[in-house]
Amino acid sequence: MTTQREQLEADVLIVGAGPAGLACALHLANLIKKHNEAGGSSKSGPQLSAENIYVLEKGREIGAHQLSGAIMNPKALAELVPDFEKSAPLDTPVTDDAALLFTRGLSFRFPITPPPFKNMGNYVVSLSKVTKWLGGLVEAAGVNVFKEFGGAEMVYEGDGIGGVITEDKGVDKNGKPKDNFTPGYELRAKVTVLAEGTRGSLTKKLVEKKKLDNINPQSYGIGIKELWDVQPGRIAPGYVAHTLGWPVSTEMYGGGWIYGLSNNRLSIGLVLALEYSDPQFDPHAAFQIWKTHPFLKKILDGGKLARYGAKSLPYGGWYAMPRNYLDGGLIIGDSGSFLDSQRLKGIHLAMKSGMLRNVSWIFSHGVPADHRRARVDRPHARARGTRGVQENRRAAGS
Repeated sequence: MTTQREQLEADVLIVGAGPAGLACALHLANLIKKHNEAGGSSKSGPQLSAENIYVLEKGREIGAHQLSGAIMNPKALAELVPDFEKSAPLDTPVTDDAALLFTRGLSFRFPITPPPFKNMGNYVVSLSKVTKWLGGLVEAAGVNVFKEFGGAEMVYEGDGIGGVITEDKGVDKNGKPKDNFTPGYELRAKVTVLAEGTRGSLTKKLVEKKKLDNINPQSYGIGIKELWDVQPGRIAPGYVAHTLGWPVSTEMYGGGWIYGLSNNRLSIGLVLALEYSDPQFDPHAAFQIWKTHPFLKKILDGGKLARYGAKSLPYGGWYAMPRNYLDGGLIIGDSGSFLDSQRLKGIHLAMKSGMLRNVSWIFSHGVPADHRRARVDRPHARARGTRGVQENRRAAGS
């Protein structure tokens, strides 16, 4: 039996309210404002409304899926919100960046910090607070943000996509309707932007169905993180260190980080590529062992664990990025593998991918004309969509 669903129409539908999805929504809202201020002349098209941009967030609130304690390059944020320093919840600027080599009982600081680990000019931030702040700007701009709505299925049209069906509410563990069953919405859009994070459920299905894979298969890593409240004087705000060596073997790709936030808060974590050959190796156990190193033990002694969590990362790099465009759709952020695994940085690339001109080009060309799906000009989208990543690779010396 076919489920009857309420259908809603949008100009742009963004699935995911992380840094990439929110940057995309805010950028488009800013473009609409400039367009309307120009008078909506016949040359620039009719008046547009940011209310026709929909953002889906499966969490109870924006930022619910973000874990605090990260390093952010402010370049993309400065383009999106030029006066961001006045209101953005930036915890502290980086004051020292170090690379440490761990042995079982000793630590050695590299005399020269390798370029990928240099972070002067960046900020140590709470990503949860940053996304909440961005979410407030997005809603203030008139964009419709639907919380506790996850995408369940893609709506396909011809060679492209035409929207998303949201999750049904009120189903049991077997997916059968209960008494309070409410069918999900069918959200139709001229442009659907997938910003679900690493290996999002819709992105995974879309890449497989439309054969968007690159020449190399995607590979993944896992980052295990804890936030601590430590004793005063144990860590300087803005101190950033990345560790190599023990307990990670030389046959594995991975290492740790130590970030000092304000108010004696500390972010620590271990990130490992999910390609280790030992089936008995446990990344979570390795993280707990790493915390017993004398360098960390001295910092953590007497402290209190505040939060913990883990996140997957797309590690495949340039030649594992899926094709991030098709008729009626785009893939951005971690879903599109916009991560610099060498630097362990992805926030600014995620935001930049959501702001790229191919998004604005599709919006400005597809929306005013009619209510058909926007057709992506492929060479244009590919060139625009990868330029920021190319610049980042050159800056890293790769």
